[in-house]
Amino acid sequence: MPYRDLPADFESKYESIWVTPPNTELCDPQKVAQYYQWNLDELELADQLGFDGVGVNEHHQNGYGFMASPNLMAAALARRTPNNSAIMVLGNTLALYAPATRVAEEFAMLDVLSNGRLAAGFPVGTSMDVNFCYGVTPTETRPRFREAEELIIKAWTQPGPFTFNGKFNKLRYVNPWPQPLQKPHPPVWLAGGGSVETWDLAARRDYTYSYLSFFGAKFGKKLMDGFWNRMDELGVDRNPYRAGFAQQICVSETDESAEKEYLEHCSYFFNKCLHIPPYFFEAPGYRTRKSTEFAIRTNQPGVIAASAALEKNWKTLNEEGFIIAGSPATVADKLIEAAKTLRVGNLHALLQIGSMPHELTKKNITLFAEEVIPRIRHIWDDEGWEHRWWPKGAANRSKSSSAASQA
Repeated sequence: MPYRDLPADFESKYESIWVTPPNTELCDPQKVAQYYQWNLDELELADQLGFDGVGVNEHHQNGYGFMASPNLMAAALARRTPNNSAIMVLGNTLALYAPATRVAEEFAMLDVLSNGRLAAGFPVGTSMDVNFCYGVTPTETRPRFREAEELIIKAWTQPGPFTFNGKFNKLRYVNPWPQPLQKPHPPVWLAGGGSVETWDLAARRDYTYSYLSFFGAKFGKKLMDGFWNRMDELGVDRNPYRAGFAQQICVSETDESAEKEYLEHCSYFFNKCLHIPPYFFEAPGYRTRKSTEFAIRTNQPGVIAASAALEKNWKTLNEEGFIIAGSPATVADKLIEAAKTLRVGNLHALLQIGSMPHELTKKNITLFAEEVIPRIRHIWDDEGWEHRWWPKGAANRSKSSSAASQA
């Protein structure tokens, strides 16, 4: 959900898209009002067209994605998605909430309001949001996250009132009303960008792990291989539904028309929406030593730096996997290859990119729903895995879509 009207010279004139872009100079609230309406329209269209879920997230002080309160957007969607798509809140940045019972309460409200359709996302959060915008000490980011996760799960599962005496949350009475509709609690979806400690939490708590990146499956393979190797070490099964991956996708009638329709908007995204200097991207102390060593081994800094410098080169964008674009058949084939390569059962399809206008976004969503989803939905059926992390109240479209394809 980016600001779609940044000036042409933005990346050369301004320091960063995140933290410091001057708000009164660059951000027109009247345009933002239109963006919010468009975004809700697009997500509601996805529900109407049979997407499994619709997603919202949290970021602060930026022109890259200004959904500062995902719960507000999710509340609107809970009432305006009659086709019962899952409400995927990926998520609430736990380290920012003090006390974290605020997340427990609002997520419980959303779960009840949506009749049990909530997937509760627990991201650690970007360094820009957590350390620079909200002032959390970098070395406290993960300890705050861990304590918040513990408190929220207890608030959902332990009868209240009870006392919680943590380092960052000291509460004489924990007794949230209501508790979630889903029992023992809504499925927890972890969102990560490469911190290996998050893998251990996913295994220990039986949560899903979604790798959220803009750099494609080719780069993501290094990280997801590490994830699955760690699951093997911990004795966790290789159910593909315990993993997810985000991918920018552009669908058109042909491969050639995709370039004509989408290149400008993808270039806008990589050149402007990812215009973030290294000193904002990761504050010293934000990443643990273990995760830093893994990042060095997998060459994350080099890939990120190269991606930030991308020019209007459609071939490079596609060949490096930063986007998957083309006709429905081309897109489906590439997505199947990526999913199999990474062994992921959850695709976070990013279908509004950069300056992409509303009508083109709706076209992208519609073509994806009607001509790509039927080709990719059942790629793991032969292995017989159960998706144990799907919200209980959300529609399960797998069976009906399978019957329709057979008919």
